[in-house]
Amino acid sequence: MSGRSSEEEIQDELNELAAIDLRDPRLAAFLAWLVPGAGHIYQRRTGKGLLFMTCILGTFFFGLYLGGGKVVYASMRPQDRRLPYLCQVGVGLAALPAIVQANRMRDPYYPKAPYLNGFMAPPRLPGQVIPRGSVDPEYEEQIPDRPGYSRYRRHGVPSEPHLWRERLHKYFDLGTVYTMIAGLLNVLAIYDAWGGPMIIVPAAGKPEEEDDDSGKHKRPS
Repeated sequence: MSGRSSEEEIQDELNELAAIDLRDPRLAAFLAWLVPGAGHIYQRRTGKGLLFMTCILGTFFFGLYLGGGKVVYASMRPQDRRLPYLCQVGVGLAALPAIVQANRMRDPYYPKAPYLNGFMAPPRLPGQVIPRGSVDPEYEEQIPDRPGYSRYRRHGVPSEPHLWRERLHKYFDLGTVYTMIAGLLNVLAIYDAWGGPMIIVPAAGKPEEEDDDSGKHKRPS
């Protein structure tokens, strides 16, 4: 036996926790949201920060790859409420282009074409006014042109979400799940950057009695 009580072991863990300089916890939490692991690197917990960065961003970009780059976008339109984005945005900067793209396309009459060939842009829905030439070339032949302004046209049918699922099959849902998991994992990392490591303290109970050398606790023969 080590001869150390559980109280002594807990005290050692508390001493180790006190030795960790969390610096500015609020800034660390913000950095941890902006780039997974950055808050821990700011706190000089470099090993933990690099671990979080690798695992969380690796999971996020793997999910984005599975979903053909189509599974992360921001949309709260009645026909397409993309609730998974509320989890995906937990990875911070990596998911923010979706907000920029949605903002460019939000005008119902004079929308702007998305950046980066539509990367993280919300899908076009039937009847939506879109700039001419802003449709993915892969689907150009499937979407008939409609009368409209000289620079705009109305999106036909089928809608882009339908086309994406038709092409990606189960990988659209798998990619969505992976990117959501990455965002939720980073929420835990943000909490760790703000509050430091969590120590589990056992419930108070009767101290364990140790047998002494006199053998007074031995059963009589």
